Amino acid sequence: MTTSTLRKPVISGVGQSAVGRRLGRSAYQLSLDAILEAIADAGLTPAEIDGLATYPGNAVPLNPGFNGPDLYEIQDGLGLQLNWHLATSQGPAQFMSVAAAANAVAAGLCRHAVVFRTTTEASAQGAGGRRGLGDSPFEIEGVLSWLLASGAVSAANWAAFYTQRHMFEYGTTKEQLGAIAVVERAYAQLNPNAVLRAPMSLDDYLQSRTISSPLSLFDCDIPVDGSMALVVSAPETVPDLDHHATIEAIGTAMRHRPYWEHWPDLTTMAPHDAAAHMWSQTDLRPGDVDVAQIYDAFSPFVLFWLEAMGFCGVGESGPFVGDGSRIGPGGELPTNTWGGQLSGGRLHGWGFLVESLQQLWGRAADRQVPGAEVVAVGVGGGASACSMLLTAGH
Repeated sequence: MTTSTLRKPVISGVGQSAVGRRLGRSAYQLSLDAILEAIADAGLTPAEIDGLATYPGNAVPLNPGFNGPDLYEIQDGLGLQLNWHLATSQGPAQFMSVAAAANAVAAGLCRHAVVFRTTTEASAQGAGGRRGLGDSPFEIEGVLSWLLASGAVSAANWAAFYTQRHMFEYGTTKEQLGAIAVVERAYAQLNPNAVLRAPMSLDDYLQSRTISSPLSLFDCDIPVDGSMALVVSAPETVPDLDHHATIEAIGTAMRHRPYWEHWPDLTTMAPHDAAAHMWSQTDLRPGDVDVAQIYDAFSPFVLFWLEAMGFCGVGESGPFVGDGSRIGPGGELPTNTWGGQLSGGRLHGWGFLVESLQQLWGRAADRQVPGAEVVAVGVGGGASACSMLLTAGH
């Protein structure tokens, strides 16, 4: 099923740098690799790029390795002549820059905008463990001061109390969480760019060490170095493009208090608002979706997104996942077909978007879902999320 593409922006190219643990390359180098590949994939040259956006941009100090290079550093390095540009650290999760670029090309502010996301968190982490927010040298104020005083020093702790609540309310099991991790590892074995590709069984998952009960090691995503880039193009450029994917709908809503522990229902998260907003922008429905690419900073986020997207009822995501066959290779709703962030590596949601395009353009090789024409993408969790519906160009 497809709908009219009138005035709907499109994605015309995608690029990806090397992705791995501690690559020893700068964020700037990785970004240029991904951006130039995306521009070439779109059949364009840097001289034709007149828009540039990233998230979050390095003007705002965040975690080491999180930000990526400065927007203007990229603009100057490639000699881009820009009509529109943006870098921002706040907005609807990791796709704020994509949503903004889509609006920019639709409004005529630019014709072809490169949007990129780069992280070198693995290198910044070094050989040590992942740091909690309690390690900050700054005085913590506001909502985080309450969380830290309660001993909840990282997102793993915050995700854990949502998971506990979901288990209490709906009978969700540890084995159902494990099915998500095992399925993603099976997909990762089909992806040569995935970080973790060794076989993993449910027993392997269940025997892994606890991180924050009920979450264990394989419930948590893997920090990596890497960059991914897209070219977002104006709809009037479609006749000149070799291929494209239409941005059918975007959901950016945040209708509740923007804090993890103040959410009115601790069995769901911000995806609830973002997905509802996305579906209000289109005639397509959950049953039209061929592939789901949904955020998994922690495995239970997949459960929250499945419910928010309407693929199953409230509280039904555990049984929906079951033993993993429904979301795994050959299942009725293939989910996170590149290995997700649990096995493919955490690029803050951008791996899902890149894989969506590979599926729509028939480039996913051994993990290709036959006849994939509609992909639902969701990123974020906790208090901020964004969802997107992409359709194959015709």
